[in-house]
Amino acid sequence: MERGKMAEAESLETAAEHERILREIESTDTACIGPTLRSVYDGEEHGRFMEKLETRIRNHDREIEKMCNFHYQGFVDSITELLKVRGEAQKLKNQVTDTNRKLQHEGKELVIAMEELKQCRLQQRNISATVDKLMLCLPVLEMYSKLRDQMKTKRHYPALKTLEHLEHTYLPQVSHYRFCKVMVDNIPKLREEIKDVSMSDLKDFLESIRKHSDKIGETAMKQVPGAQDLVDFSPVYRCLHIYSVLGARETFENYYRKQRRKQARLVLQPPSNMHETLDGYRKYFNQIVGFFVVEDHILHTTQGLVNRAYIDELWEMALSKTIAALRTHSSYCSDPNLVLDLKNLIVLFADTLQVYGFPVNQLFDMLLEIRDQYSETLLKKWSGIFRNILDSDNYSPIPVTSEDMYKKVVGQFPFQDTELEKQPFPKKFPFSEFVPKVYNQIKEFIYACLKFSEDLHLSSTEVDDMIRKSTNLLLTRTLSNSLQNVIKRKNIGLTELVQIIINTTHLEKSCKYLEEFITNITNVLPETVHTTKLYGTTTFKDARHAAEEEIYTNLNQKIDQFLQLADYDWMTGDLGNKASDYLVDLIAFLRSTFAVFTHLPGKVAQTACMSACKHLATSLMQLLLEAEVRQLTLGALQQFNLDVRECEQFARSGPVPGFQEDTLQLAFIDLRQLLDLFIQWDWSTYLADYGQPNCKYLRVNPVTALTLLEKISREMRDTSRKNNMFAQFRKNERDKQKLIDTVAKQLRGLISSHHS
Repeated sequence: MERGKMAEAESLETAAEHERILREIESTDTACIGPTLRSVYDGEEHGRFMEKLETRIRNHDREIEKMCNFHYQGFVDSITELLKVRGEAQKLKNQVTDTNRKLQHEGKELVIAMEELKQCRLQQRNISATVDKLMLCLPVLEMYSKLRDQMKTKRHYPALKTLEHLEHTYLPQVSHYRFCKVMVDNIPKLREEIKDVSMSDLKDFLESIRKHSDKIGETAMKQVPGAQDLVDFSPVYRCLHIYSVLGARETFENYYRKQRRKQARLVLQPPSNMHETLDGYRKYFNQIVGFFVVEDHILHTTQGLVNRAYIDELWEMALSKTIAALRTHSSYCSDPNLVLDLKNLIVLFADTLQVYGFPVNQLFDMLLEIRDQYSETLLKKWSGIFRNILDSDNYSPIPVTSEDMYKKVVGQFPFQDTELEKQPFPKKFPFSEFVPKVYNQIKEFIYACLKFSEDLHLSSTEVDDMIRKSTNLLLTRTLSNSLQNVIKRKNIGLTELVQIIINTTHLEKSCKYLEEFITNITNVLPETVHTTKLYGTTTFKDARHAAEEEIYTNLNQKIDQFLQLADYDWMTGDLGNKASDYLVDLIAFLRSTFAVFTHLPGKVAQTACMSACKHLATSLMQLLLEAEVRQLTLGALQQFNLDVRECEQFARSGPVPGFQEDTLQLAFIDLRQLLDLFIQWDWSTYLADYGQPNCKYLRVNPVTALTLLEKISREMRDTSRKNNMFAQFRKNERDKQKLIDTVAKQLRGLISSHHS
C-alpha cells in the first residue's frame, strides 16, 4: 500500500513536471527550447511526456479548429502554416531522435569515462593523502639520512645537532609510524656512538699533539706567534661541544686534564743522554714549549675546559722538573761552548714562554747557577790552554828582528821600554812567549764570561761583578796552579825558573790594563762601590815567590849533587895545596848561574846567592861533623880548610851585585871560626873568651867543637897504638892527648852549664 502511495505521489510529481515543461515549450522561444527538451530526456518518463505532448497538441488543434471556424480564412492559413510546421516538427523529431540516439551512444563512453574519472579522483585523493603523509615523513627520513652522512664523514657535532632536531622536532610529527619507533629506539645508541667516536677523535688528537709537540715548540721558539696554527683543534672543540650537549662536560674536562697531565709528565722526563748534545736539550725544550702553547690556546679558545689554576699547577710542576733536569744534566757538561749554547737556548725557552704569560724568573735564577758551572768549565778549559802555553814555551826572551815583529808583540801585550825601543835590531824582549799568550788568553776568558751574561737581564754592575769574580778565579786558581805545576816540575831548570820570575813580574804589571779592559766592556768604573778588585797581582807575586823558592831549592839540590862527588880522605897526613876538584866545579857552576840572574830583581838574585852560600856552608859543616866520619886528621882538616877558603874567595868576588862588603862571606863564618880554632889550636883563647859578645870564636858552638875534637882524639889514639915503638913520639902524642882530654872536659863543662 505504501508502495502504491509512493507510486501515486511520483506520478503526480511527474505529471506536474511535464506540465511545467509543456508550458515552457509553449512560452519559450524556439531557439531556447533545447535545454527544455534536454530536461525531458534527462528523466525516465519521456514516453508519458510524449503522450501528454500529443494530448496537448490535440487540445491545441481543437482550439485552433474553433478559432479557425471563427476565423476560417485565418484558420486555413494557419492550417497551411501548421502543416508546414508539422513537417518541420517531424524533421525536428527525427533530428531529436537521431540526436538522442547519438547522445545515448556517446553517453556510454562518457559514463565509462566518468566512472574512470571517479576512480581517478579516488586515486588522486589517496595519492594526495599519501603525499601529505610522505611530506611529513620525508623530512624525518632526510634528517636521518643527513645524520648518517654526518656520522660517516665524522662531523659529529653537526650530527648531534641533527639528532636533537630529529628527536624533538621531526619524529613527534610522525610518531605513529613503525619506522619512527625504530628510530626513537636507536637514538640513545646513536648518541653513544657519537660520544664514543668523538672521544676516539680526541684520543687521536692527544696522541698527535704528543708526537708533534716538539715541532710546535720549535716553531714557537723561532717566531713565537702562530705556532698554534700548526694544530687542528677542531676535535677538541667538537668533543667538548658534544659532551656539553650530552650533559657530560665535567667528565670530558676531567678526562682531558688527566690525559694532559700524563703527557706533561712524559714531556718533562728528559732522555738520559740529553747532556751529550745541544740537540738533546733543544728537543726537550721544544716539547715543553709545544705542550704549553697548546694548553694556552685551549685556555683562551674554550670556556673552562682548562682554567688558569690548572695551567699554573702544570707550569709549577714543569718548572720544578725542568730546573731539576737541567741541574742534573748540565752538571755532566764539560764543554763551555755547549754550556754557553745551552744558556742561550734556556734564554730563548724562557723568553718564548714569557710571551705566553708564563712566569720564568726561576729559570733566570737557575741560569745564575749554570753561570757558576759555566765558569768552572771555562776554568777547566783555560787550565788546559795555560798548560799547553807553559809546556810549549821555550822560556827564553822573545827575539825580534824587525819593527813589524816588535809592534806585533807590543800589540799583544802592554809593554813599554824606552831603552829597548832605542836598541837596534835584532833585540830581545825580557819576557818569553808565554807572557803575551797568557795575557791574551785572560782577555779571551773575560770575553767568554761576558758572552754568558748577555740576555740575562743583568745590570752593568752585576755583569762587571760576575766577570771580575770569574777572572779572579782564573788568576788565583787556574793560572796560579798552572804556574805552580811548572815551577814544581822535576826537570825544571834554573834558567826556566829565572824566566818565570821575569815573566810573572811583567804579568803583574799588566794587571792594571786588565782592569781597564774589564771597565771598557762593562762601563763600570773600578772606583764604584762594591766593585771587586782583580787579584792578579797577588797571583803573580805568589808564583814569583814560588819560583824564587824553587830557585833556592834547585840551587841547593845542585849543590848537593856536587857535594855527593866529595871524596875526602879524612885520615890523610898529606897537606894539600889546592881546593878539591868537586868544589872548584861547584864554584864555577855557581858563577855561571848567577850570571844568568842579571834580569832578576836584585833582591831575588841576592837572596838566591846568600841561600846558596848558606846551604853550601851548612852542607860542608855536615860533611865535617857527620857521624860516619869517626876519625880525621889535622891534614884532612887542612884540605877542608882549602875548600872553605875557595868558597870564601867566591863570596868575596861579588857574584851578585848589591852585597855590602863581606856580607856574603858571613855565610861561611861558622866554618871559618871552627877551622881557625882547630888549625891554630887556639883553645886557650876560645875557653877564656867563651860567652863574651866580642869573642874571637863567637860562632863556634862547644858541642860542635867537642864533636870535631873527639874525631881528632880518636885518630891520635889509633896512631899512637900503631907507633908505640917510637918512645919520643909517644911522649909528644901523650902530651897532646892529655891536652885534648883537658879541652874536651872543659867543653863538656861549658855544654853542661849552658843546658843548666
